[in-house]
Amino acid sequence: MEDKQFCYKYPHPAVTTDCVIFGFDGSNLKILLIQRGIEPYKGKWALPGGFLKPDESAETGALRELKEETGLESAYIEQFHTYSTPDRDPRERVITISFLALVKLQDVKGGDDAADACWSSVHEVPQLAFDHDVILRDALARLRERIHFYPIGYDLLPEKFTMKELQTLYESVLGVRFDRANFAKKMLHLDILIQLDETVWPTPKREAKLYKFNLVKYKELKQRGFRLEF
Repeated sequence: MEDKQFCYKYPHPAVTTDCVIFGFDGSNLKILLIQRGIEPYKGKWALPGGFLKPDESAETGALRELKEETGLESAYIEQFHTYSTPDRDPRERVITISFLALVKLQDVKGGDDAADACWSSVHEVPQLAFDHDVILRDALARLRERIHFYPIGYDLLPEKFTMKELQTLYESVLGVRFDRANFAKKMLHLDILIQLDETVWPTPKREAKLYKFNLVKYKELKQRGFRLEF
């Protein structure tokens, strides 16, 4: 009898991928969620993801599921943790490989076995299916840790932005409030910002300078890291 590929004499678990995708709307940190269209947890909100095919890598599978379930593609994702609690999925023994990404907000829509997809404020996330509450909490902790050692913003902010928008991003991630002058001083000291000869009027009475990222310095700091204390 012919042997079947990927069939073995010993038990082996299924593997899934889950994606924690962060965005920023100028005021709040957002998380991309899908509403499950099938059991288990039909109707519940969850992170985008699904079962890995035998012939694809974890990253390839994660990007495929992300596109199929939300329409989002071309995201740069990075693996951040693996979850293997035996009872985390009621269907069978499932290990999931989780990925994290920072992206600019864009329209999303539910597809494949996702009934819907939306961006939700991280402060207003409903109870999620499976152990996705734990995964999201861990991803937020990783992001909050990273913000002290690596620059963020290029993947979340528009090309041109005000110092206030950058400060609001950091405040939204860390859940704190900064002194405006001290925050600007620290950011300018990193030398990752270029001040433009352009301004905007956020309010009729206040003019604000516009900045963009110095990508050469930004990528340099992203590679070697730094220490940013608030």
